[in-house]
Amino acid sequence: MVPLAFEPVQVFEHSIQINASSTTVEQCLTDLQLMHRWLNPALRCEPIGDWTTELGSCSRFVIQVPLLMPSLHSVVVEREPGLIVWEFRGFFKGHDRWECQPMLKGTRLLNRFQFEVPNPIVRFGFNTFAAGLTQQDMQAQLRRLKRVAEEVYLQSG
Repeated sequence: MVPLAFEPVQVFEHSIQINASSTTVEQCLTDLQLMHRWLNPALRCEPIGDWTTELGSCSRFVIQVPLLMPSLHSVVVEREPGLIVWEFRGFFKGHDRWECQPMLKGTRLLNRFQFEVPNPIVRFGFNTFAAGLTQQDMQAQLRRLKRVAEEVYLQSG
């Protein structure tokens, strides 16, 4: 069977140097209260069941767009110390990879968002209007996460 439409995979990758330990940075990815401090305020994360980032755990990310409220169902598909990969499905499908890389002074946090937009109309709209904003938002989230992680790290002594 031949696919009717080609669905190109897109990758947005950003990183940031954080003056905090890898464990503290990872804590900002696994603690829901801390996550809500750096996540885009227009994005709501809802655990499905108890909140955890263990392999197989599920959550839903809802984008607070008036009237639409599109959501992504996500599941943790790869997990080890310093690494969390969420697979998601909804109006996008793909992976969101967060990797803490210890450095001599602090941590380099790498976020790789790899996705496809299956619906050609949504894909056109996303590429035309939202792709640039999404990349800017990813960078802003990393800066907010950096502030939260450095604050938590300083408070821990």
